Amino acid sequence: MMNFILRGFGHYAPEKVLTNADLEKIVDTSDEWITSRTGIKERHIAADDECTSDMGYEAAQKALAQAGIKPEELTHIICGTFTPDSMIPSTACRIQEKLGIKGQMCLDVQAACSGYLYALQSARGYLCLEPDSKILVVTSEVVSRRMNWEDRATCVLFGDAAGATVMTSGDTADGPHVVDVMLAADGSLGDLLTVNGGGSAYSYKLGEAIGPEYFVEFKGREVFKHAVRNMTDMCESILERNGLTKADVNVLIPHQANLRIIDAVGRRFDIPEERIFTNIARYGNTSAASVPVALSEALETGFVNKGDLVLIPTFGGGFTWGSALIQF
Repeated sequence: MMNFILRGFGHYAPEKVLTNADLEKIVDTSDEWITSRTGIKERHIAADDECTSDMGYEAAQKALAQAGIKPEELTHIICGTFTPDSMIPSTACRIQEKLGIKGQMCLDVQAACSGYLYALQSARGYLCLEPDSKILVVTSEVVSRRMNWEDRATCVLFGDAAGATVMTSGDTADGPHVVDVMLAADGSLGDLLTVNGGGSAYSYKLGEAIGPEYFVEFKGREVFKHAVRNMTDMCESILERNGLTKADVNVLIPHQANLRIIDAVGRRFDIPEERIFTNIARYGNTSAASVPVALSEALETGFVNKGDLVLIPTFGGGFTWGSALIQF
């Protein structure tokens, strides 16, 4: 059986920090309201001249350095994002260009907040076909460009960041490896969380003003309900498929969408707070970048150690969701 080795991790967040106190000056909200409902205290915002591929490039450089792999050794670049630099070329191609390399297969994956696991599973598939591959998985989001800063229900939730991972085949002694990934989606619920504007069903004519449909819109209570149920169900399914139980999990690193969702998943899954990694207070919801940023930070800070079994649940627009098991 092939082993899928994670040889390097990296993350990046823009220099600018937008605090809850800053948001109080922009919309009718308060630090107490935001913190009590989301757990978010601040978020990073891309500079005016900074785009998704810029951030992905920074995270990629760190992951490659940690992996000890040169950019020219890569065979594939997979980028998970719903905020690409452009429709064409892909953000993966832009990151390739910034790395100064050519010839690699480049692909963007769009699964919103589940983008990292969808990209990771895609990388596993390519490794099965081409075992000698060296694959860069990048997830990067400039969600702030798709925020309606007059909508206090959404603009307080999101931030910008990027995360990256380098995956190859190899021996489990070579480093952390992916045990399993499970993914799912339900398009019939897609209208509960949308960014419609600019798509072929919501196109604009030259000179036409954009409307609120260009920005993130969602029904919070419904999203919360589906997120908690699907994340916990998928966690149970992946453990059962691998002959494991909740007691075998050392660390839970969930998608950082909302502290209430994270707490609810932890309670329903019987994972104590001290074994759940969170950084949502400092980043907000960074969509597809959320999980790899959390993984990278958890390793940097020693929250995750050699021998730990890490369980990762995600949920995002689409709806898409998934879970992964990584053995460190």
